[in-house]
Amino acid sequence: MSKKIAFLFPGQGSQYINMGKDLYENIDECKMIFDKGEEILEMPIKELIFEGTKEELTRTRNSQPAILLTSIACQKALELEGIEADYTLGLSLGEYGALIYGGGLSFEDGMHLIKRRAEIMDGAVSPEEGTMAAVLKLSEEKVEELIKRASEFGLIEGANYNCPGQVVISGEHKAIKESAKIAKELKGMVMPLKVSGPFHSSMYKEASHKFYEELKEVNINKFNKVVYSNVKGKPYEESDDIKELLRLQIMSSVLFEKSIRDLIEKGVDTFIEVGPGKTLSGFVKKIDRSVNVYNVEDIKSLKETVESLKSKKSN
Repeated sequence: MSKKIAFLFPGQGSQYINMGKDLYENIDECKMIFDKGEEILEMPIKELIFEGTKEELTRTRNSQPAILLTSIACQKALELEGIEADYTLGLSLGEYGALIYGGGLSFEDGMHLIKRRAEIMDGAVSPEEGTMAAVLKLSEEKVEELIKRASEFGLIEGANYNCPGQVVISGEHKAIKESAKIAKELKGMVMPLKVSGPFHSSMYKEASHKFYEELKEVNINKFNKVVYSNVKGKPYEESDDIKELLRLQIMSSVLFEKSIRDLIEKGVDTFIEVGPGKTLSGFVKKIDRSVNVYNVEDIKSLKETVESLKSKKSN
């Protein structure tokens, strides 16, 4: 039985210095992607990734284009090995990797959009105004109860529904702080996250409208893969206003777990995280331990993934 494969593109927080470097140094096609990306972005992105500081790379305006570019290079390395996916999904900024892979956006438009998205988000809401935290060990129902109770103290919303027992909340400092006390009562815990703003909350409403002006300028092409929308937790359909969904994505919850469950229902049994880190791989394993999960971020993980897939195919 042939395996159904889904590619997963990571989001912010997965960046690290030298990500993608050995692909850049050893695979000509990957080098070309980094070189072309730098040209489109009109910023010294290779220097930031290969020689920069952790602090500099962590800045939203730098990390988003850097992660996307590295992820596209990783996907190219897989393509050269003859590995393709019918389904694709990204977490937050990773959705742009999925849209490029799925044919909806050209590489140029995708890189241009992520640069502007990062710049707009970077300056939209200050860290003093809000933050994010991970809610652990609580069911989705209990998380909703926590959000409802904490909202008496300020704006608080569910930002990322990642996997069972892990939901990220976003909002104003006082509400997030009070949520930790409520979580204890509910037999869970809240862990503050080191982020530069309350991402995926309605505090980014103004930023989403600003970004929509950028979206208006690009063409959305016909998809050649099934691409999932973070806002819907389901695939994009022909009737969808894709630009509007991408505008909303900045200020809306990311329904990652819902998307993964939908993919598994469709018969996907092999997930490959394409890009830096293994965060999404961890989420998938917590959702369903029976599926195959791989990641590709360097030559070593590329070889391991290719060998595993080939050996499973021959069995």
